[in-house]
Amino acid sequence: MTRARNCLIDLTSTSYYHVINRCVRRSFLCGEDRYSGRSYEHRRQWIVDRLILLSDIFSIDIAAYAIMSNHYHAVLRVDKERADQWSMDDVISRWYRLYHGNLLVDSYLKGDDLSSAHLSGVVDVVNVWRRRLYDISWFMKCLNEHIAREANKEDKCTGKFWEGRFKSQALLDETALLSCLAYVDLNPIRAGMSASVEKSDYTSIQLRIKQLKSHQRQFKSNKRKENSAPLQPHVLIPFSNVDNTNDIPFSLHDYLELVDWSGRHIDPKKTGYIESKEPKLLASLGIEPEIWLEAVKNFRRHYGNFAGGANQLRQCAHCHGQNWYKGVG
Repeated sequence: MTRARNCLIDLTSTSYYHVINRCVRRSFLCGEDRYSGRSYEHRRQWIVDRLILLSDIFSIDIAAYAIMSNHYHAVLRVDKERADQWSMDDVISRWYRLYHGNLLVDSYLKGDDLSSAHLSGVVDVVNVWRRRLYDISWFMKCLNEHIAREANKEDKCTGKFWEGRFKSQALLDETALLSCLAYVDLNPIRAGMSASVEKSDYTSIQLRIKQLKSHQRQFKSNKRKENSAPLQPHVLIPFSNVDNTNDIPFSLHDYLELVDWSGRHIDPKKTGYIESKEPKLLASLGIEPEIWLEAVKNFRRHYGNFAGGANQLRQCAHCHGQNWYKGVG
């Protein structure tokens, strides 16, 4: 049975969420439709561009994404504290990049002499917008509606473009986050669409690798090292194993090693042989290679709307008045 979104998004439990949405029609979201012969490859960039734009407006950051032929994945982090620190003018300017038309707020921006009651009304409106600007449902609404309108316009048709409302998974601990990031980044390899993470187009892992290589090239050639390109792309949450930061709590190089190793073992064109030398991250987290590979192959099947260790799942279920969540046991 479908559950209310406010039962699935719980910022007291985690700020990280895996979201997925799928196209309803036979014609593809992206890629090439073998029936009509039309290419929709350009729509992949639509989604990437829209994700980046919305991340700049909302207090929601992108940790990973993969744009597939008829669906997409993204791992998002909600930063409520940052949104709470925005001034009224910050919230208005952000909201007005998406929507317009509130007469009371327009009068405030023009500097009109407003009564205390009208000013109180402006504050109330802005507080509603502030909450929406760290709301995943509003983020996804602004993403999916825009893509649906553009696709319908291009296809010269009307009607539903998406299969239904987006699906979400709360990532309750670091292991669940790491598994989900790898699961998303390895989507093209798992589907047999790409032979390596570096060649996996329209994925966050490809963007991270390109940025790292650009940094390395410029670092070698520049006499002034501070002028080199940044190590990690600014549109994605950076990796860092330094405590007390808002970064993803792992080393970038360790993560790239792990994803590359995982990709070579889950490629459907290759055998199931597992190398004896396991990646550093698996060893440090105490995860068996076979268990890890099963997780990155079938992450969504193993968990429901909440993903994490057995203790985290039991605790979260108890807090939500549930007896259990899928993935325990």
